[in-house]
Amino acid sequence: MEEPFKKLGSDIKIAVIGGGTGSFTLLSSLKDHTSEIAALVNMADDGSSTGTLRDELGVLPPGDIRQCLVALAREPRVRELFSYRFDEGSLKGHAFGNLFLAALEKMTGDFAKGVELASDILNIVGTVEPVTLTNVHLAMENGDGEVIKGEFRIGDTDFKSVKPKMWLEPEAAANPKALAAIEQADMVIIAPGNLYSSIAPALIVPGIGEALRKTEAFCVYVSNLVTKPGQTDGYTVSDFADEIERLAGGQFLDAVLFNTEQPTDDLMNRYAKEGELRVEYDRDKLHDAPYIAAGADLLSGTPWKNLNATDPIGTHRTLIRHDSDATASALMELYSSHGANR
Repeated sequence: MEEPFKKLGSDIKIAVIGGGTGSFTLLSSLKDHTSEIAALVNMADDGSSTGTLRDELGVLPPGDIRQCLVALAREPRVRELFSYRFDEGSLKGHAFGNLFLAALEKMTGDFAKGVELASDILNIVGTVEPVTLTNVHLAMENGDGEVIKGEFRIGDTDFKSVKPKMWLEPEAAANPKALAAIEQADMVIIAPGNLYSSIAPALIVPGIGEALRKTEAFCVYVSNLVTKPGQTDGYTVSDFADEIERLAGGQFLDAVLFNTEQPTDDLMNRYAKEGELRVEYDRDKLHDAPYIAAGADLLSGTPWKNLNATDPIGTHRTLIRHDSDATASALMELYSSHGANR
């Protein structure tokens, strides 16, 4: 059997599914609670630096893998190095970590081996595992029957008020280590993030949904904080949870963790102009849900800031973000109260 967890000891084994900023936020603090953590990463990214490297070098997408490696790295200076983006010359816009991972894949001839080597070099807590090693691209069909391909394009698509049909091209094969991580975990966490272009590409990999339904792990979804115009307008916490399970092919959630803290009026007014609104929650509906609904104050006290003007994706990220420490603590408390003695 595959052993996705680096150290098999007494620590709680946690698998985090997602990609990008949502996984980064959770992993950054969860690593303070356990040494047995596996980040299972979406592999459909095709924007910015990652998209260029995929097109020009034929490598698998390094961007979300890089973010998870950075989150789990022990040394702050190494984290800064891997996140550094060049702001001039032919490398403008490229993150150093993306180039490093591309070089390792070329050197070893195997993306998984490259990620493993990068993990050793960075001395990370836990492991980082691609959900698939198939060179895939995300595809969807919107409300008009139009087929749209590419994660970056889909992220900017209006879904015409329907829940889209989504798939990967070519059909993906799940990474055995990702499946083993779900099977062996004590807790599986679905990270917050863009529902259709960040979380969906991980959940729709054949075998992942089945593994989630079969695992004895305590499965938790951390709900998004704001809606996305044209895609999740009007979605409540329970709507997000329902869609997570639809994408995964069936019910598997044991709990949903959501924010109860109200952002400042000034911040929400800035969001309303862009069509993004706070994700609301209906306590009566959540009370009747088949999963545990746990609310907590999860907002970061400071808005997210894009520190690098050459990061084209960063300029579109949400200002409102989860407090990493508060969210990790709430997850551990939720597991202690409801998952540990299952």
